[in-house]
Amino acid sequence: MVANGIGMRIAHLRALIEQPATGGAERATALRMLDRLLREEQRGRPGADRRYGRHYDRVARHAGLAEIADRIRADIAFAQTFSAPGLPPELEMSNPVRDAPSGISYSVDVPFDGRIVITIMDVPPGWGWVLDEGCRTVSPALRTLAGELAEILAAYNHDGADVGARFFGGVRTEDATLVW
Repeated sequence: MVANGIGMRIAHLRALIEQPATGGAERATALRMLDRLLREEQRGRPGADRRYGRHYDRVARHAGLAEIADRIRADIAFAQTFSAPGLPPELEMSNPVRDAPSGISYSVDVPFDGRIVITIMDVPPGWGWVLDEGCRTVSPALRTLAGELAEILAAYNHDGADVGARFFGGVRTEDATLVW
């Protein structure tokens, strides 16, 4: 790690975040501090044009896509139930995965090497699709949900000029690709 003490601060913040006894507000603060430290550390590296997702370090560098897909499944399951109890309604966080209709289910697949696909299944037609001048198009709510799922995918990926993407991700419904 970095010799100036940032490495130790990062390790302490990660331990605090992963500790089950850490409260929600404290965990959120630690995540923000960790993100800021990692951005500062990245800026200090000469020629560092690589971009790493925020959960990139949670899986081993050489982990297979099946393990990453398992982590993504766990993140989706957590997002479906996550809430911050006790917050006043005006401060409650928006969570498209939690706020989606309860009948929706998700599948995370690795169809072939280098690709992870999240499929949103059982989308209610009235919620996921709208008619626009006679054409069936994706509703804003479904598009927001797909964007949130794409962020979960991107959190485990890396990219940059000197290194290719770890995997190519996509979000789709059973009959339409939403995020490529």
